[in-house]
Amino acid sequence: MSVVQAQVENHYKSALVERLRGQGGVLQTGATTIRLAKQFGFCYGVERAIDLAYAARKVFPDREIALLGEIIHNPDVNAQLSAMGIHHLAARPTEEQMAALKPEDIVIVPAFGAEVATVDAIKALGCQIVDTTCGDVMSVWKRVRQNATEQVTSIIHGKASHEETRATASRALGPAGTGHYLIVLDFEETDALCDYIRQGGDPEVFKQRFAKAMSPGFDPEKHLQRVGVANQTTMLRSETEAIQGRIREAITARDGGAADNFRFFDTICGATQERQDALFQLLNLPMDMLLVIGGYNSSNTTHLVEIGSKQLPTWFIRNSDCLLSAHEIRHFDLHEKTEVIATDWLREAGKPLVVGVTAGASCPNNLIEEAIRRLLELRGETI
Repeated sequence: MSVVQAQVENHYKSALVERLRGQGGVLQTGATTIRLAKQFGFCYGVERAIDLAYAARKVFPDREIALLGEIIHNPDVNAQLSAMGIHHLAARPTEEQMAALKPEDIVIVPAFGAEVATVDAIKALGCQIVDTTCGDVMSVWKRVRQNATEQVTSIIHGKASHEETRATASRALGPAGTGHYLIVLDFEETDALCDYIRQGGDPEVFKQRFAKAMSPGFDPEKHLQRVGVANQTTMLRSETEAIQGRIREAITARDGGAADNFRFFDTICGATQERQDALFQLLNLPMDMLLVIGGYNSSNTTHLVEIGSKQLPTWFIRNSDCLLSAHEIRHFDLHEKTEVIATDWLREAGKPLVVGVTAGASCPNNLIEEAIRRLLELRGETI
């Protein structure tokens, strides 16, 4: 495994980032100051997933290796795996993709996990599975399975289309498939749920609203009697806590002040929270702008962007290639949900500039270094 870890480090390590860590996260050169958050980039679960994928390639050099979806939400890392001969299946493989799998093939389950039906179908083909699911995700699965066995509906705070949330929802059905779940994304959906818990409503209208975010056979008249809140591990802790608080209040209001029909377990990923806390701490310092580096479909990275955007100009970039020039930057606009090009984003060279830098849990250090070096280059400065 040490050989594999050395290979991973060779691809993703950064001498500059380590230097910054060693000097308190601050780099000053010329008129430019870089402030790096105390916690950023790869977390343990991501490192483990990548290590296992690299190990699979080393242990099975002559076998076909497939990956369900993406190992993590970072296009550069996934491209590196493709270059190693690991090919990508859909997170929910098509019939054609399943038919092409052979018993001797290796299939990697990503850090987010995979749906029960998908894993069972691959096992039935005789394929060997390399499971890189994060331990924090599996902790959520344990809770929702328990809910199912005790006839408690799991209310999952997450994105219904996200691989992790789909995997968690499949476990919320329980071993017998008789459990139930409902997925809520935000406060608006939570309030609609709470209104129904308090005063009821038209079940067909309710089911239509949550049609793509509820278990098969879900009946709001039956399946909101006892609920337990769980979450996609990369959501904002403050939002999850507020959501569970609103649902608890709705249950107690309906049940005459009793909270017996409500349960909640804190299942926010520790690394996600550490990166959010570190960014809040960084934002207490005077800065002119913030760079957030990571995959655009990364949930935890998106939340870092949301946090930063409330206080100062924040640019969400995939890598250094997005820093087109001192005049233009290509960044992901969360509202438009697409890459856009902004102009006049960088203060002219020679004038003082303080830039905060952070990165999601799926962003390797080498991409952080490349972005910092490109920024300084555009400012006419070097390290």
